[in-house]
Amino acid sequence: MNLTQTLFEVIDMRSFSNPWFWIGLVVVWSLANNWVLGVPNDMIQRARRYGGNADADLAELVRINCNRLMYISSISGLWLSAFGCFFLTGLAIMGFFYWVEFAQAVFLLVFPMSLVGLLNVSTARRFQLEQSTGSALHKLLNRHRMFTQFIGMVSIFVTALWGMFWNMRDLILLH
Repeated sequence: MNLTQTLFEVIDMRSFSNPWFWIGLVVVWSLANNWVLGVPNDMIQRARRYGGNADADLAELVRINCNRLMYISSISGLWLSAFGCFFLTGLAIMGFFYWVEFAQAVFLLVFPMSLVGLLNVSTARRFQLEQSTGSALHKLLNRHRMFTQFIGMVSIFVTALWGMFWNMRDLILLH
């Protein structure tokens, strides 16, 4: 037995029937929904309730994270976009043209997260333009979180449908 066979026996590449894939999907979307532009949701809620120092801390943390994100996108945004498109296209071709289940699973996990990444850049740009504070900042972050939740709901729904289709297909082919 060679290294490739051993690797594929240890790592089960049947992703949609593997509970670790579904656990990973839930963890990824839970983290994406809890952290808005690098700021935990509880900090946003605390700033909305109490204001004062909590609000100032929130505005400062959002400013720092948005400046960092905009710096990265201005310096290497084109290269990151090109590499991301290349990677996603490769996954889509391997997954949906050559029917590689692992590539389909990774694509269904990574593509929606790339949309969330684009949403992060868009929200960071909006924050830099508006320099929102107080309730305007809370509204901006909550809108961003709602869009992230919407992308996550659609993503989980599509992934679940595709996973059920794939598992039913395997079940039919085995019998």
